[in-house]
Amino acid sequence: MNVLKEQLRRLLHKDTRGRVVLIGVGNPLRGDDAVGLAVIDHLERRAMEDVLLLKAESVPENFTGLIREYEPTHVLMVDSAELNAPPGVARVIPADEIMESRISTHTSSLRALITFIELTTGSRVTLIGVQPRSMEFGAGLSSVAEAASKEVADVIFDALEGCRGMK
Repeated sequence: MNVLKEQLRRLLHKDTRGRVVLIGVGNPLRGDDAVGLAVIDHLERRAMEDVLLLKAESVPENFTGLIREYEPTHVLMVDSAELNAPPGVARVIPADEIMESRISTHTSSLRALITFIELTTGSRVTLIGVQPRSMEFGAGLSSVAEAASKEVADVIFDALEGCRGMK
């Protein structure tokens, strides 16, 4: 998680004084695909000013109106992703690495969604991917993904706190 921590600190640094949207993406019926939702669950237990938490499940495009109304400066999306890494590893995925067409639990391309959000809000959108262990239908979140979701939530909270002085 140290790599993710450094990536977020570089991305957020001092310009994260405005509103931030955190979006958990994933299908709760497909095992570790729900890791983004678990991250939001962990963050809901923390007090954060000017942060909107959304559990978008597998239809994040349905939340674009709400995101635009909130007028964020930054949007962080958390989703399971094939990182060719051990299960539970998390990192920022640059936009040019997000595949346009892939087999996914989402109804639209995350790359297209990120572009749309950036163009309509002027905010910076960052995708955090977490390597799943299993995305088997009907399975719950693995212990590895659960631990990763807590760590990712901690890293996000600490990065925002460090940039914004949140308590």
